Amino acid sequence: MARFFPVRSQCQFDTPGERRFAERLEKLLEDDYLCWSNVPVGPKARYPDFVVLHPRRGILVLEVKDWKLATIHTIDPGHARIHTLEGVKTERNPMTQARTNVLELLLALKKDPLLRQSKSSPRPGELIMPWGWGVVLTNITRRQFEGTDLHDALDPQRVIFQDEMTETADPEAFQQRLWSMFPHVFPCTLTLPQIDRVRYHLYPEVRVNSQPGQFGLFAEGDAPIPSLIKVMDLQQEQLARSLGEGHRVIHGAAGSGKTMILGYRCEQLAKVSNKPILVLCFNRSLAGRLRQVLVEKGLGEKVTVQHFHGWCSEMLATYNVDKPKWSPSAAKYAAEQVERTIDGVDRGQIPRAQYAAVLIDEGHDFAPEWFKLIVQMVDPATNSLLVLYDDAQSIYRGKGKKTGLDFSFASVGIQAQGRTTILKLNYRNTLEVLSVARAFATELLAGRDAGEDGVPVIVPESAGRRGAFPELIHCEGHWQEWDCLVSRIRDELLNGRALSDMAIIYRSSSQAQAAEHALAQAGIAYASGANSKARSELYGPEDSVKIVSMHSSKGLEFGLVLIPGLGEMPKKGEPEADEARLLYVAMTRAIDRLVMTYQEHSDFTRRVQEAIGGVREGLGVMRESCA
Repeated sequence: MARFFPVRSQCQFDTPGERRFAERLEKLLEDDYLCWSNVPVGPKARYPDFVVLHPRRGILVLEVKDWKLATIHTIDPGHARIHTLEGVKTERNPMTQARTNVLELLLALKKDPLLRQSKSSPRPGELIMPWGWGVVLTNITRRQFEGTDLHDALDPQRVIFQDEMTETADPEAFQQRLWSMFPHVFPCTLTLPQIDRVRYHLYPEVRVNSQPGQFGLFAEGDAPIPSLIKVMDLQQEQLARSLGEGHRVIHGAAGSGKTMILGYRCEQLAKVSNKPILVLCFNRSLAGRLRQVLVEKGLGEKVTVQHFHGWCSEMLATYNVDKPKWSPSAAKYAAEQVERTIDGVDRGQIPRAQYAAVLIDEGHDFAPEWFKLIVQMVDPATNSLLVLYDDAQSIYRGKGKKTGLDFSFASVGIQAQGRTTILKLNYRNTLEVLSVARAFATELLAGRDAGEDGVPVIVPESAGRRGAFPELIHCEGHWQEWDCLVSRIRDELLNGRALSDMAIIYRSSSQAQAAEHALAQAGIAYASGANSKARSELYGPEDSVKIVSMHSSKGLEFGLVLIPGLGEMPKKGEPEADEARLLYVAMTRAIDRLVMTYQEHSDFTRRVQEAIGGVREGLGVMRESCA
């Protein structure tokens, strides 16, 4: 069965014939076929009805028409005059249209030297795969066609007719009809990296932003063709294109691309929505980062990004609801903000249905009553809600808060049944970083299935990218520890890593102050999130090392992550399991390199040391067995 983008049930077909032909493609082609339906192609965003890619056949562009013989008034190689309810209208000849689209496609692909044949090949400079184009006439049989002179305008070898796309059609004969549309056929076997390069050029919206420390997607022309292509994997692309209407929940392991899918979804919704779109998360640092990226993508006017309590404060101010009195307890003040917002909505002072869509990142940090409030903010006409969730990263539980075991989406008004997706592959971390983080956090990552309405624990699986082993460095004293971390930053600078691709992730405020002092003394630019205002403005224009707390680091990523003072964990008075979650979140922020330092031994330094040793041994055995 062919793989569709979007999934066939979510495709928007213009005619019944397109829908019927899509069903035949899905049923009659094997699972190594990739089919895109009405998805914009290349920099000019043309919309072929179908693009079909096969690793050993090549690429094919098809246009579909539901014409009957009586529909066609006249047709020549350039245009067709068609009878409609409004009279005779002129359209482009679909064969010419398909050929134009495939030529645009070729121009996009040939820009990449790795998709062109070498100078020593039989066709130097040409595409490494065959290509073709054709037309599907869903209401005309081949015999009917042969009784006309339409072959002057439509090459019958490049047409699939009604009687060749029936439910009982022979799969081999159907596929042969497709591949007879190719002007030149030659052997090819596209590798997965080559398929990714094709997707990169044809569908710019699936590009993963390769700038350090950033999530997101490249637009056309933002960067030269990289040597290492980064695109959504096929599951991510299919999911991103297929979210459709209604409530959707994505359970994804750390580094599985949840936030990237959120960014793509914002772009798609912004194109069709009249009302504003709201993106919510818990912490200020992530809200600031999401806001910056979406503004850079030109979505600032349509998409509002807020951390949850900031949004509550905005609702109270906008609709003249009395704010709570100041309290020395930030937690108490925040809780009263939420209560007054809920009360304002219940009384009708704060209106419901304000947004065409609401998207929630890091939903595992949201309390049930917050979800109940947010669901009411979605316009029932669109009913568009997306929740991204990973219970293994739930670090704001607090005493008495419900865990994933106690929670169901139905209880808060989220319609998750049949609308849930699980992402297990971790693309952010190297195999070494992820394996050590997993080994450290074995207990909290014990897999749990919970059905579509509950909250599972997703055990991340590595995408296989290799790198340096995480380092755990014992230091004799305070200055030695900070000299070590500053030295690592300078080494990475010499190796070409930007300061903004490095972060010091701290557990205590004293560590943040020490980091600020050490970097200032070393003359290294930094941006510190040690207070709430600074967390919102962490991502300014200056290239600088980020100093962020473990709590605030969630949702962020950096090429180099430095974690000082590991011997101070678990923090006294805090549940060990919660502290382990915090450290797991901090460790999995590292894209390439993870360096941890400590002065005093603790249970966590022991566990991390054992994790590193165990992973080294395990990967060593793996390499020996593969040799």
